[in-house]
Amino acid sequence: MVAAQHVALLAVLAAAGLPAAADAQGAVVLAQSGGGSREISREQAVALVQQRFNARVVRVDVMDSNGRRVYVMRLLSDGGSKVQTVRVDAATGSIQ
Repeated sequence: MVAAQHVALLAVLAAAGLPAAADAQGAVVLAQSGGGSREISREQAVALVQQRFNARVVRVDVMDSNGRRVYVMRLLSDGGSKVQTVRVDAATGSIQ
């Protein structure tokens, strides 16, 4: 199941024109090319999270965490019975 979710996330990132790969812990992260600091947009982060968690994002806040932009999202599960908070690092696309 997790491998299928990673494949789906990688496909979403590829469609958005963002090269990505899975790191050693299995997290999907953006590939850094040419030393640039390309960040994922709020919309791309929402698409990633909705795909990965099969849930609807109902709120997004943008925060600064040690000089890095982080999207903090509130999710409502597909059945509407569970609320969850996740964070997405805009620089790497890492979801926590």
